[in-house]
Amino acid sequence: QVQLVESGGGLVQAGGSLRLSCAASGRTVRSNVMGWFRQAPGKEREFVSAVSAISWSGSSTGYADSVKGRFTISRDNAKNTVYLQMSSLKPEDTAVYYCVAGGPLVGGAHEYVYWGQGTQVTVSS
Repeated sequence: QVQLVESGGGLVQAGGSLRLSCAASGRTVRSNVMGWFRQAPGKEREFVSAVSAISWSGSSTGYADSVKGRFTISRDNAKNTVYLQMSSLKPEDTAVYYCVAGGPLVGGAHEYVYWGQGTQVTVSS
């Protein structure tokens, strides 16, 4: 079993930045894709970004079109942690952000096995 714990959410003004962290414990997720989804009030959960396992050639990343160029995902296998650096934040980025593991690089919510409890990100205009 894998436990995922997010941190780093909060309130920020439009144009600002935040960095989310997700620490995994339990079974190692070193060989798994890790990533982020988000859910805004009244909307379905949507894919944000994911990063593949790190191999000898590096790792691959995927991003939703809405965050490309503004968000950057990375992972530290030594710490079993994945990060989401969010810049140029917009009010429409306001949502609960969920860490996920054990799914495809880009996929639907039903394809991910492990989920964190979520962390709130609020962007004020």
